[in-house]
Amino acid sequence: MTPLTSTGLVLPTAGGGTVRHVMHEPIDYPRHPEPFTSRTVLAAAHVVADARADYQPGQTPPVDWEATIAFRKHLFSYGVGIAEGMDTTERGPGGLIWPQAKELIRLGVAAAREAGAAVVAGAGTDQITSPRPSLAEIVDAYTEQLEFVQAQGSAAVLRASHALVSAARSEDDYLSVYRDVLARTDRPAIVHWLGTGFDPTLAGYWGHTDVREAMDVVVRMAQENAPHLEGIKFSLLDEELEKEFRRRLPTGVKVFTGDDYGYTDLLLGDGEHHSHGLLGVLDPIAPLAAAGFAALDAGDEQGFAETMNRSIPMAVKMFEAPADRYKVGTVFVAWLSGHQDHFRMVTGREGLRSLQHLTDLFVLTDALGLFPDPELAAHRMRLLLAVGGVG
Repeated sequence: MTPLTSTGLVLPTAGGGTVRHVMHEPIDYPRHPEPFTSRTVLAAAHVVADARADYQPGQTPPVDWEATIAFRKHLFSYGVGIAEGMDTTERGPGGLIWPQAKELIRLGVAAAREAGAAVVAGAGTDQITSPRPSLAEIVDAYTEQLEFVQAQGSAAVLRASHALVSAARSEDDYLSVYRDVLARTDRPAIVHWLGTGFDPTLAGYWGHTDVREAMDVVVRMAQENAPHLEGIKFSLLDEELEKEFRRRLPTGVKVFTGDDYGYTDLLLGDGEHHSHGLLGVLDPIAPLAAAGFAALDAGDEQGFAETMNRSIPMAVKMFEAPADRYKVGTVFVAWLSGHQDHFRMVTGREGLRSLQHLTDLFVLTDALGLFPDPELAAHRMRLLLAVGGVG
């Protein structure tokens, strides 16, 4: 890429110094408005906050619905579908409550259907208020949300349930709940296996803290409910474990990778098994990913790997531990890219990444040619640095 020598800025370095950074020209990644044929490709897209609304911490966070749906249309134009309202980092304690998630799902699914884009939506138990719910209450809560999602015309992603991890006493309790809920689906669903790297409060999910013992339970759940399953969303950030897991699943049950560190090899596969994509990183890299998946659809595996591997350093930075803070990066990149006019989050967590982390992410994103307007990105980065006392 050609540096834009007329557009530069001074950035802080980890050692306490500064370095001059020259912006790169944007890459004109081709649009791809049709879904891809070789893989299912879904982004856990971020929600745009209404930064001008007046609210207090602990209150329901306001959402800019127009900007939120506009960003989804941006994703659709590159063939990337959405997993709507299923991401724990924005939904749940401190984030969207169930009535807001319902509106998000309603609007997001409608936009996806209008665009002919792939879509699924999160069904969970976050409307439960009882501190000690019964398993029957948990099934009822899942069912309420499942029926709403399906009424919008979408398949469901069954979100990991904080109520269930507190109520279950054995692996049999998990198997019973998922069996009862999946039996009520009218189209195959995705079950989310969310690891403690994203949510430490889910330790012991599936009845075990040992990951391979938990895997045995998930495999059994998949075997017992295969006709009701599209797949399992695997969010454990362990490439070799994911490969082992997908070898053990029944034929026809997909693995949707949540590995934002090693997605290239997992999506490409080993000739016998491959993963599909349900990734948070597809939010900021959709234009680049579109070029990669278009190559894969055309049978160009090398082109796919070379394209996607270019984005890995940026993804590793965005998802560095603690990984549940990654949405700070997606909102940051969306702001710099001009998709929204502020760097605020619906969870109010935008301050949970260091200025140096954001600086490094800025440099890595620019290296991919992902800023449509480099001058705007540089201007907004200067503003952030000034607020941070740099410059």
